[in-house]
Amino acid sequence: MLSDSEAKELLSFLHLDTRADVRGQATEYILGLTGTRDGCRYLQTQPGFLKALITLTADSSIAIVKDCYHALINLSADETLHETLIKEADILPMLFRNLLDPEYVFADRICTILTNLTRHERTCREVFRVMQEQDVGLAKVVEIFCIEGFNKKALLHYLGPLLSNLTQLPESRHFLLDKERCVVQRLLPFTQYEGSVTRRGGVVGTLRNCCFDYMYHEWLLSDAVDILPFLLLPLAGPEELSEEENEGLPVDLQYLPEDKTREEDPDIRKMLIETLLLLTATKVGRQIMKEKNVYPIMREFHKWEKEPQVLIGDEPEAGMENLMEVEIPQDVEQQLKDLDTKEQEQVEKETLLLLRQEAEKEVVEQPNMQNPEGLER
Repeated sequence: MLSDSEAKELLSFLHLDTRADVRGQATEYILGLTGTRDGCRYLQTQPGFLKALITLTADSSIAIVKDCYHALINLSADETLHETLIKEADILPMLFRNLLDPEYVFADRICTILTNLTRHERTCREVFRVMQEQDVGLAKVVEIFCIEGFNKKALLHYLGPLLSNLTQLPESRHFLLDKERCVVQRLLPFTQYEGSVTRRGGVVGTLRNCCFDYMYHEWLLSDAVDILPFLLLPLAGPEELSEEENEGLPVDLQYLPEDKTREEDPDIRKMLIETLLLLTATKVGRQIMKEKNVYPIMREFHKWEKEPQVLIGDEPEAGMENLMEVEIPQDVEQQLKDLDTKEQEQVEKETLLLLRQEAEKEVVEQPNMQNPEGLER
């Protein structure tokens, strides 16, 4: 890594008033460092470089700004840097300010960085707090997510996973499930959004998280929200049901066309199933789902699904009517936590790989700069 004198010299080039070609070489070098774990950990000890990257996101050179954002994406993918980026580098005000700009070209990269920073509860809570302080708020995030074309230069699909991450917090879930605001209803159509698996999956993850609050189940299943068709339609196929079975289904699920297809992404299908299972955790939820004749849809889905899924169970015995309140033995709880941790680590690895692949596609190939020597202001 860099010596103290080399680091000081390189940092002196990372200013808006430095010559453009020198700034470009300096940011390119920093981007190279963020491509390795050792490089990221080194930059963790150098908050001056992180602050410089944030400052240079306002550079007049598109190439420099792009390199800065790619570097910040790489850094935010490393959990150990989250606290440094949020507290020491103070990255969040810049991210939120530019996210709300409907003309901002790099808004998609901002969504990716915010999604990375909210993966874990501690920093997710910090992001949520700063959102409130910056007068952004969850309401504004939902609003720009639901207005397709809000930003003509960015797709904002990664706002979906951001919402999913934010709903690991009870206060976020309670806001979305506020019966007076009608927020969750605005998200429901995106369970069938064909334009992006990322946006679709983010919304399904958000709904799943919201369903952990079982006191809202009856309301979610009622006509006021009518969540069930939005969860079942992606799982429904073209199979022909009997007249009696069709008549018992919600109207949107009756007599589906022969070309009806199911959700293609297995992870989203899994989340949909998990959401339905959460809704069966209470006696009133199970009763409503029986009345809505969910069984034929799930029966046909079970025949079709190749991935292993737990779909059907017996009615719980007396005293266990609310499965969300059942006490789990400590050894079983620990096993479940260990499995969840392993699954989360695998998801993070796959996400990081995907982000790096996307970044590599966009970076224009230039000669690698091995050290900061030779830079001139």
